[in-house]
Amino acid sequence: MAGLIARNDIDEVRARVNIADVVGDFVTLKSAGVGSLKGLCPFHDERSPSFHVRPQVGRYHCFGCGEDGDVFSFIMKQDHTTFSEAVERMAAKIGFTLHYEEGDGPRTDYNTRARLIAANEAAQQFYVAQLTTPQADPARRFLGERGFDPAAAQHFGVGFAPKSYDALKDHLTGRGFTMEEIVSAGLVSQGDRSPYDRFRGRLMWPIRDVTGATIGFGARRLLEDDKGPKYLNTPETPIYHKSQVLYGLDLARRDIAKQKQVVIVEGYTDVMACHLAGVTTAVATCGTSFGVDHIKVLRPMLGDVSGADPNANGEVVFTFDPDEAGQRAASRAFAEEQRFAAQTFVAVAPGGLDPCDLRLARGDDAIRRLVTNKRPMFEFMIRRTLDGHDLETVEGRVAALRSAAPVLAGIRDRSLTQGYVRELAGWLGMEMGDVRRAVEGARSRASADHGRGAVPVGQAGPGGQMVAPLDEPVAGIRSLPNDPITRMERDAVMAMVQQPTSVGAPLLGLAAAATFSAPMLAVVRDAVVANVDALGRSDWLDRLTADVPAPVRGLVSELALAPIPARNDEDLAIYCRGIVVALVERDLLARKASLLGQLQRADPNGDPERRGDIQRQLVDIDAQRMRLRADAEAS
Repeated sequence: MAGLIARNDIDEVRARVNIADVVGDFVTLKSAGVGSLKGLCPFHDERSPSFHVRPQVGRYHCFGCGEDGDVFSFIMKQDHTTFSEAVERMAAKIGFTLHYEEGDGPRTDYNTRARLIAANEAAQQFYVAQLTTPQADPARRFLGERGFDPAAAQHFGVGFAPKSYDALKDHLTGRGFTMEEIVSAGLVSQGDRSPYDRFRGRLMWPIRDVTGATIGFGARRLLEDDKGPKYLNTPETPIYHKSQVLYGLDLARRDIAKQKQVVIVEGYTDVMACHLAGVTTAVATCGTSFGVDHIKVLRPMLGDVSGADPNANGEVVFTFDPDEAGQRAASRAFAEEQRFAAQTFVAVAPGGLDPCDLRLARGDDAIRRLVTNKRPMFEFMIRRTLDGHDLETVEGRVAALRSAAPVLAGIRDRSLTQGYVRELAGWLGMEMGDVRRAVEGARSRASADHGRGAVPVGQAGPGGQMVAPLDEPVAGIRSLPNDPITRMERDAVMAMVQQPTSVGAPLLGLAAAATFSAPMLAVVRDAVVANVDALGRSDWLDRLTADVPAPVRGLVSELALAPIPARNDEDLAIYCRGIVVALVERDLLARKASLLGQLQRADPNGDPERRGDIQRQLVDIDAQRMRLRADAEAS
C-alpha cells in the first residue's frame, strides 16, 4: 500500500502544470493586465468577472466570494476530490510519475476518482468494440436510420452493450478492476445474489466531463423484449452528478467560448445532428431538466457578465419539442432565464421536428437555419401564454393580458419591457396604456409577494442556509479605505508581493521604515521584508501567507493576484519599482517636513548638538531621495 505522496513530487507537479490551462477548461479567461487573467467565478453565481488567475504565481483568487488557492485546490473544489487525488490527476495530465513515502514506490492506479474514470474509459472502449459485432446489428441499424455513419459513431464514441448480464463485468475484472470499483462506477448493479451488468442490449453514449474524461453513460433501448425505460443513464456516483453534466460539452466548450453561443437540445442524437451540421455549440442534459447547476457550468464559458452589452455576452438558444413535455421544459427554462446575462432564445423546428429528425428530413442546412431563425425567449413565452386564450372575445383578451402581464413584468431591461408592451398591445388589439398599467400592476404585486416571502439578506433561509447578495464584498482589498493615500500604499504593497525581484532587496529594505495609514497593508509589508531572503523562490507567496495573522491572509492572496496596470513585462518592472520608490519618497518627505518643523521650533540659543543632529538627518534624507531618483532613472 503506497503512502503519502513525496513532497518534492507535489512541488514539481505544481510547478509544471499551467494553472491557466486547468482553469480554462471550466472558465473563459481574458487578459486582465500583464501576467493576469480574469473570468466569471465557477464557485459562486456572479454577474461581473471577479475571478483572477496569475499563471506565473500559480494561484487564483475570487474577489467576490474569497475562494483562493493553487491548481490542486481548484481541482479539489471543482471536482470534489481529495488533495491526493488532485495531485495524482495533475500528475497523470503531464505524464509525471509520483513517488510515495513509506510505500512501494511509483504507482499508476492513483486514487478512487481516477480508478472510477479508468473503469468508465475501459467500459467505453469495450462498448465501442462491441458495436462491430453481429449482435450489435440493431444498434448499427438505429444509427443508420438516423443518418449517422460509422465515422459519426466513432467521433462521439458511440458503442453497444451486449445483451448479457456479465460480459462487461467479466471484461473489467479481467482488466484488474475490483467489483467494488465497478459497482461504484455505476457500470453494474448489485442484485440479490450477485452483481450484473447495468446496461444490456442498448446503444451507448459516453458522457464525459469538460476535460473529456468518461464519467458515465446514456443508454437507448433497442430490443422489443427490453422492458426497461427508453433511456437509462448511469446512476449518481462519486464522479457522475447528472444535474451538473451536459452531454457534448467536452466537444462544444471551446466553440461555446469562441462563438459566445450555446445551443441546448433535448437528446444525444440531437447533439450529434447539430455538431455534424456545423452547430458545434450544442449540448444536452442527461436524464434531467435544465437547471441552476447547468447554468453555473455554462456562464463562465460564455463570459456571461451582467451590466455589459447583452450582445457581448452572447446567446443561449433552447430547442424544445412541441409536445406537452417540451412545453414544460420551456417553462422551466424560462424560470431560470434571468440567471443569464446573455440573450436567451427559443428555436422550434417547422413541423415540430427535433434536430435529429429535422436533419434527416431536410439536411444539415435546416439545422443551421433552425438556430439562425430563433425567437427571443420572452416573445416565445408571451405567444405561448396567449395561445391558451380565446382572443376573439373580450373576456379572452382580458384574461390573456392578465396572464401575459407577469411575463413582461419579469423582464430586467425596462426598455425591452416597453417594446414588448407595444407588441402585446398590438397582438391583443388593446391600448398601450391599458397594457402598461397591467404590467406595472403585475410588477408591484410581484415585489409585494417577494417582500412578504423573501428572506432578508444575511439571515438564514429555508434549511438554515445563509442568503447573500451577488458579488457581496469580502474582507480584503475592497475593505480598504478608498482615498489616494491608501490606494498608493495598496499598489506599492501589491508590487512588493507580486514582483519582489523587480523591486529589489535594497528598496524593500527602505520600504520597511515607511509608515502606513492602513494597518493591514503594513502587516503585509512587514511579511515581505521579513522574507527578503526568499526572493525568487517558488514558495515566496506561501511564506508570506504563513507569516501574517489569519485575518490578513485573504488580503495577501488578493494583493498577489490583483491586476497591475502595465502593458508588458518591461513596463511591469518599471511600474513596480516606481510605485515603491514613490512610497519611500513620500515617507522621506513626511520625515523631512517633521524635522524642519522641529528645527523651526528649536530655540536658536538652545542645545547646538540637537540642532546639528536634526540638520544631519535632513542632509541624509536629501541624499536618500537623490539616490532613489538616480536608481529610478537608471532602471
